[in-house]
Amino acid sequence: MAPIATSDANPNAQSKKAAEPTPLEAISHGPTLPGIPSFINLEEKRQWIKQHMAGVFRVFARLGYTEGTSGHISVLDPIQTDAMWMNPLGVHFGMLKASDMILVNYDNGQIIEGNRSRPVSAAGVLIHAAIHKARPDVHAICHAHSIHGVSYSAFARPLEMLNQDVCTLFGVQEVYSQYGGIVFDEAEGTRMAQTLGPGGKCLILMNHGLLTVGKTCDEAGFLFRLMEKSCNIQLEVDAASANGFEKHIIPDEEAAYNFTMASESVSASRKSGVPSYIER
Repeated sequence: MAPIATSDANPNAQSKKAAEPTPLEAISHGPTLPGIPSFINLEEKRQWIKQHMAGVFRVFARLGYTEGTSGHISVLDPIQTDAMWMNPLGVHFGMLKASDMILVNYDNGQIIEGNRSRPVSAAGVLIHAAIHKARPDVHAICHAHSIHGVSYSAFARPLEMLNQDVCTLFGVQEVYSQYGGIVFDEAEGTRMAQTLGPGGKCLILMNHGLLTVGKTCDEAGFLFRLMEKSCNIQLEVDAASANGFEKHIIPDEEAAYNFTMASESVSASRKSGVPSYIER
């Protein structure tokens, strides 16, 4: 009997079909890279989250994403589910430890626990709270005033699909094309959340910088680093093309395929560069 007569009609044959590999499995030749760990003990999960949050700050410091008191990361707490961990104001990113983080209720701004020796950024609370409330799927948010992100934000336009890496942002980047100064207005945070929309992961804030979100701090941190690098590349390519070099943009079909294979949350988290252990 021809294979066509048995393959689709036989449920047992269907069950034997090899499952499609996940993006993490597809990029792994040999043992698959480990994914995001699961925890039975929520205190252990909380500590893991705070350590990785500190790890992302260490990466940001190494890459020079520091500018005075600007920049903040928030991560949802697994125990107090209406609260987010944030970094203290005025501590250099490279000095932050897990024990430095501050737990803030994102509904009323009340500080619940953690490091009470310093405040958190008022602007950061307004922006991050609005996004967490609008997007329950977002567990982490990163924002900083990195040099190429701030430079490119002056154009208020999305990044072009100029290379394989930036395709990880295909269809999930938005531009917030308003600037009202330092954010002390809850309505501005709400407008940023509305611009990000229900499926956005990356936001270019005109005259301000970059903001990224993810299911883990590692993912949001990786996307931020990718956006900053992509802004740098975009600026260099635009400068070269202004001098007569032809620019080639990846077609949507190929960009969408690259996005599917590289943008999955577990894969992105594994590419963050966060150290495996950070001080408590």
